[in-house]
Formats: sequence, C-alpha cells, structure tokens
Amino acid sequence: QRVAMGRALARNPKLFLFDEPLSNLDAKLRVELRAEIKLLHQRTKTTTVYVTHDQIEAMTLGDRIAVMKDGRVLQLGTPDDIYSRPATRYVAQFIGSPSMNMIPAVRSGTGASANGVELELTSTQREALAASSAGTLTYGLRPEAVRFADDGVPGTLRFTEPTGPETYATVETSVGLLTLRVPGYMAAKIGDAVHVKWTPESVHLFDATTDKRIG
Repeated sequence: QRVAMGRALARNPKLFLFDEPLSNLDAKLRVELRAEIKLLHQRTKTTTVYVTHDQIEAMTLGDRIAVMKDGRVLQLGTPDDIYSRPATRYVAQFIGSPSMNMIPAVRSGTGASANGVELELTSTQREALAASSAGTLTYGLRPEAVRFADDGVPGTLRFTEPTGPETYATVETSVGLLTLRVPGYMAAKIGDAVHVKWTPESVHLFDATTDKRIG
C-alpha cells in the first residue's frame, strides 16, 4: 500500500482516489497507514476521494462524508453533521461504535412512548412531531448519552465489555436493551439492578416508516 501511494505521488496528480486501501491489513497496520494517509493529505492539499465501509476511517479522515446505500447518497456533510444530526435511521446506525440505541416507539399525544413508558422529547422535537404524519417512531440514543443515575429508568445489567479506557454496558429496561459507554472500569456485576437516564437534548427521533429524521 505504501508503494502504491508512492507511485501515485510521483505522478503529482490533481486527485487521489482510494478504494478501501486498508481493508486487507491487520488492525495495527491499519491505524499506522490511516495516519500516513491523513498526513499525506495535509501535506499535499490534494483533493482526495476515499471509499470505505469502515465508519472510523470515514470519521477520522474525511472533511466531508457521503453516506451511501444502494447507490444513493443518504446524507452529505461534515463528520460532526453526520454524527450529531443523522438524516436517516440508517445513517445514525452506521456512524458510531457502539451503534446508536434504537427504541421502537409510538406517537402518544404530542410526544412518544415505548411499552407504555412516556419518552422525553424537547419542545422543538414535539413541534416537529406534531407537524409530521409519523405514527410509529424510532427513538435514538447514542451510548455516550445514556448514564447511570439513581433517579433514572430501572433496569438490569445484562453484560459488560471492558476495553481498558472505557466499558460498554448493556442494560435491559422496560423500553428495551440500552448500551452505555462508561469511562473506566465498572464495579457493577451482571444481574445487578441499575437505573439509567438521558436528557431529551440527546434524543434523535425518526419516522419508523420512512426512516427519515423528525428531530
């Protein structure tokens, strides 16, 4: 891969096209070459089109990302746009690891509920929902948006995935399974009763029929 990049540089091109250049490499070499490609782009300032199925590569390398499905561009924007305001449920689940928690919900008056539990929404989301024709909804929460709190929704800790600097915890609640990203090591044990909480500002609301973002 380094030789191929060297040959491309020697031609002094106006455009680089990378088609999944790191797909067959081991994890350590992928990280090293990803950094080299980023440095190459910063040094040459050459327009680069980079095709990848790896959302980490897309987020770390791209100034702008086009998320495609079945030959169609679903969303085009900066990494922050794509991550913070995904246009569809597919984009929301594709970008981010662990992927966004998706809670099946239904319209309930001016709000949303899941399994009889009222789900928090901002006033802006309620207005957008009122203006839409959506009946069935998907209520999305990033793992880092959910936290343990004594006054939250009750649940049971089902399993944990320690990674060193953080732990992924999966909690079974009345609204479904939720994955949390917790800093450091968790003292809680599998089967412990816990409570989880989030703010309405962290919610991503989608029309379950069209997959499109409501708010």
